[in-house]
Amino acid sequence: MSDIMRPMPFAHLMNWILSEYKAQGSIFGVSKLVKHDNGKALPIFEEKIESPYGPAAGPHTQLAQNIVAAYAAGSRFFELKTVQIMDGDELSKCVAKPCITAADECYNCEWSTELYVPQAYDEYVKAWFACKLLARELELGDPNGFVFNMSVGYDLAGIKSEKIDKYIEGMKDASATAVWQECMDWALANLDKFQKVDEAYVKAITPKVSNSITESTLHGCPPDEIERIATYLITEKNLNTYIKCNPTLLGYEFARKTLDGLGFDYIAFDDHHFVEDLQWEDAVPMFHRLMKLTGERGLQFGVKITNTFPVDVKAGELPSQEMYMSGRSLYPLSLSLAGKLAKEFKGMLRVSYSGGADIHSVKRLFEAGIWPITMATTLLKSGGYQRFSQIGEELMDISYDAWAGVNVEKAAALVDEFGGDGYYQKPMKPIPSRKLDKKVPLVDCFLAPCRNGCPIEQDIPAYLMLVKAGKFEEALQVITHRNALPFITGTICSHRCQDKCMRNAYDESVYIRGQKLKAAEGGFEALLPKLRPAAPVAGKKVAVIGGGPAGMSAAYFLGRSGVDVTIFERKDSLGGVVRHVIPAFRISNAAIDNDVKLMEAMGAKVELNCEVKSVQELFDKGYTHVILATGAWNKGSAGMEYGEEMNVIEFLEAAKKAPESLNLGKNVVVIGGGNTAMDAARAAKRIPGVEKVSLVYRRTKRYMPADQEELEFALEDGVEFQELLAPVGVKDGVLTCKVMELGEPDASGRRSPVDTGKVTTVAADTVITAVGEKVDTALYTANGLEVNNRGRAVVNADTMESSVKNVFVIGDGQKGPGTVVEAIADATKAARAIQDFDVDVYVEKNVNPDYQAPLAKRGDLCTDCKNCDDARCLGCATVCETCTEVCPNRANVAVAVPGMRMRQIIHVDGMCNECGNCATFCPYDSRPYKDKFTLFWSEEDFNNSENEGFLKLNGSNTRVRLGGQVKEYDVADVGCGLYEPLRKLICAVYDSYSYLLK
Repeated sequence: MSDIMRPMPFAHLMNWILSEYKAQGSIFGVSKLVKHDNGKALPIFEEKIESPYGPAAGPHTQLAQNIVAAYAAGSRFFELKTVQIMDGDELSKCVAKPCITAADECYNCEWSTELYVPQAYDEYVKAWFACKLLARELELGDPNGFVFNMSVGYDLAGIKSEKIDKYIEGMKDASATAVWQECMDWALANLDKFQKVDEAYVKAITPKVSNSITESTLHGCPPDEIERIATYLITEKNLNTYIKCNPTLLGYEFARKTLDGLGFDYIAFDDHHFVEDLQWEDAVPMFHRLMKLTGERGLQFGVKITNTFPVDVKAGELPSQEMYMSGRSLYPLSLSLAGKLAKEFKGMLRVSYSGGADIHSVKRLFEAGIWPITMATTLLKSGGYQRFSQIGEELMDISYDAWAGVNVEKAAALVDEFGGDGYYQKPMKPIPSRKLDKKVPLVDCFLAPCRNGCPIEQDIPAYLMLVKAGKFEEALQVITHRNALPFITGTICSHRCQDKCMRNAYDESVYIRGQKLKAAEGGFEALLPKLRPAAPVAGKKVAVIGGGPAGMSAAYFLGRSGVDVTIFERKDSLGGVVRHVIPAFRISNAAIDNDVKLMEAMGAKVELNCEVKSVQELFDKGYTHVILATGAWNKGSAGMEYGEEMNVIEFLEAAKKAPESLNLGKNVVVIGGGNTAMDAARAAKRIPGVEKVSLVYRRTKRYMPADQEELEFALEDGVEFQELLAPVGVKDGVLTCKVMELGEPDASGRRSPVDTGKVTTVAADTVITAVGEKVDTALYTANGLEVNNRGRAVVNADTMESSVKNVFVIGDGQKGPGTVVEAIADATKAARAIQDFDVDVYVEKNVNPDYQAPLAKRGDLCTDCKNCDDARCLGCATVCETCTEVCPNRANVAVAVPGMRMRQIIHVDGMCNECGNCATFCPYDSRPYKDKFTLFWSEEDFNNSENEGFLKLNGSNTRVRLGGQVKEYDVADVGCGLYEPLRKLICAVYDSYSYLLK
């Protein structure tokens, strides 16, 4: 079945590794191999590790291929996935699937290995042997320069059981086991496959896989049981021993306050685990006793920080009631516990660290004496195991002195730092979904999510590459083919493209808007003189009523297409809300003027100070088409019961044109939570005489509609946020508000405000309401246009044509207040309906002819995005392959197919346990582990799955499930009747990737 993992025999494992490396230079998709050739290593457990990091006990140490991939990427300390007496099918039934989601902080509802214990044992031995062979053959480092650390749980009776005891003893010495002999026999029989591995080397590989162990205990395990287990492992099994510690040692109040202060206040948990888990007063004397016990036996004792931190499922994150949190939200708690223990034990308690460590923190953790460092969450994100490659290079120049204790001062300094480190601060707004409203296709699934997230589908990868190359004129040419307003959108666009950017899963999205402005400013002078409209189009004459972004865009596209077009604007200049309302500190008139020049270069005519209200009058004057682009200027209202409110548009117009005319008093309140409210609050701060500006909203900042950056700008300007307040009325300089609270989350996690019955007051000499402007319904009805129940014109969604023939309605005046780029999208539809043009002229330029260029960026995080010279674009239109990176088990594989563009994705059923992580990161609204074309290893698994995919029979005969139908094909026959791209894909697997087959 799809969620049952089928471990590979050692022969298959090694054939895959050696074949892939020979053909592609990679090992299970890891192409950035880390080699340790300085001859240095850190002593640990009477062994040594060339680097102090590796994968934590979890999904990345469950199968042999996972461990090998981590080793190839530089890992040298491996915390093997926990084994316990309950295993295999019995345990698997207890694990809800999917069980992992790592979109930002990570959550999981898995625990120990889903394999049977003997299977898990075999995987660890196979991985040990494979890493030994690869160390020598590929010269990755000292074959004895890495350490395997066991992990067992969860009670003494289970650990002493025959099954777990056999596991422990086998890990201490594998020489008498069948799997060891399997590995040895294969290696000796296949020496011809190696250049640097000989018989003597193979026979000298040590069977002593592990002499250290980490004790994992379930929540609520009594302290005496924890100590009994540790004592048994030390005295009876003679093992260097770590005990996993939970953040619950810090106490509920500390954990709640810390997470709340960092913006993780939505993470729900109560105090019951804090009460039931190991207590500080029990832990400290226990650790002293165990340190003494190991010291007497020449062993090492330490703690593993941290074990799981259980939180409640509140927004359907996973199909369970409770889940375990990890990643950057766990880092402050884990680090705080490490610092507290370091201080208590004067640095002499060894700490094995896990809990949100990544490229941002590993080196400082090591320098504080906190190591080895194991990680899981960072590997579950885009880049996957190759994130370890960057970490490996980062740690090449460390001191290799023996551990001398945790540096208490440095540990304390790290604890002090995280509160002010923005990296560990949750954004005020939830990270927008990266998902597109599309299902992943079986083939050719690469696309640029940024383009699909943009309402006008700009050719973003194309112009990013041109900007990087310094070709600003060409970049601007690409931009202006779809975007008539590069200066306006390059300055104030809401950049929904960046919400979809796959770079979000690394560090920050590419600053696409800034790159657009860079192209506009760098290419404008060269491009403007070369712009020409097309040859005049006979029989078409268009009037555009309204000279805001929508009207300007429509005129630009129509003029470029050769259509006679005129804008009628009631004000004295073009630009609409952008010119007359949005504050100058957001966008300059010069930027708007440049977009006007681009429009005029296309032959569009303009009549200012001219208000047109009759469509028929325009038709009577010979216009064949009319576009209404009048904006949404009618006042909105906060619905206060009493008192006066100033309309936000009126205020912003006055603040921009004549700020000296405004007398707002000392205290100004802005009601609303959108971008316009932020503009108003920031503008009010700049009005003479104003001392305090408060922004009142009935929810918290997290649920405000304003963009994250607009919230940040308002806070930087000193605007005070008055959250969870609903205005009642204003009188005598006082705004009375109802006090609200957030109710229980709905299925999406959104929490609606609930009236508490309490009231409070806010000082308010002036109240400005920014709660949404309205369209001028009267204009539509007066001209015979059909309107809906919200007073907005009814239009054809594809053409923007209204119920009156040849009359179109676009922009804010059609749908209500929106974004500039949405206005451009409307204008594009209307213009194309009148005179069509090809929007896809530059689509092919989105693909980088150098396939390796974007691949070279995979796995590398930028630790200082603001000052990075590179745009950091991952080139998703050229190559995606994200699902291959984020799969811990390597179950999604990229396959080059002759005659098809780029590499295609194959899902290998036998390597997948349906953890669901690939579904989190796939840009489509899909689950690659369910929705990508699947390779099956057995008829049983083929029959027990619903995935579309194939099973190799004999020769080129293949059983295929497609569209719910199962048929057999001879895929060597071009005319076999199978969909040709899938036939080519299967043939590529058979011809060039036969190692995928079992």
